[in-house]
Amino acid sequence: MAGGAMAMPNLYSSTNLLRKENFPLMDLHVHNTKEFTIEMAIKIANERNVKFGILEHPAEWALKDDADLKNYIDNLKKHPVYIGLQPMTTNWIQNYSPELIQQLDYILMDPQAIPLGDGEYQTIWKLETYVEDIEDFMERYMKHTFNILQTEPINILGWPLFLPVCVAKHYYEIWTEERMHKIIAAAKNRAIAIEINDMAQTPHEKFILMAKDEGLKFTFGSDARNSNAGRLAYCKSIANKCKLTKEDFYIPSGVRAY
Repeated sequence: MAGGAMAMPNLYSSTNLLRKENFPLMDLHVHNTKEFTIEMAIKIANERNVKFGILEHPAEWALKDDADLKNYIDNLKKHPVYIGLQPMTTNWIQNYSPELIQQLDYILMDPQAIPLGDGEYQTIWKLETYVEDIEDFMERYMKHTFNILQTEPINILGWPLFLPVCVAKHYYEIWTEERMHKIIAAAKNRAIAIEINDMAQTPHEKFILMAKDEGLKFTFGSDARNSNAGRLAYCKSIANKCKLTKEDFYIPSGVRAY
């Protein structure tokens, strides 16, 4: 698991972040790009009094090796943000040294790239994704989700209960209580937090309350690469509806000292 021994500046203390809500206002799913720099993100974080966690992908096209990961960590250490990774495929960790992984504040992973074999994946966030047989799809989707929850070194499950656009209208039929209970039980077994995703607007109230009853923790995530970072309209609304408090939220423990 990600970890370390560090402490954030007072700007982002849980007390300062509570405001009118009774939970810490944090967006742990923010990406930087050439157009949306870390400096822009910090400006928005200060204006909105939101704590940001920055994510990057450990992948050949992003952070491909230890040198890339070290540079990523060193650059973000200069700023008052949490530093995280968002792996997209399993077994990614073997490409990086344990010493560098331990410098991260947290790891978030979602099950949106479902293995098809031979190095191919069904990428379910894409609009053109097609599902011919819902039950077959859900069997593969659940298997992949369990694999992540049971074996991957993660702190947060991202994009929970997200469905491809082509079957999203069947959301409440597809996400049966049995399936939701299985995901919650697997997450609880390893104390993995559940992301409330602002972009996907998942998970829904019933799942959140079920997870809360089992003692699971939550995080907010915008998955933003622009000024939408930290808005969190859905996250705040559903958290208030479910009466979540600061005790219900996961706070990355591997924070850095200033």
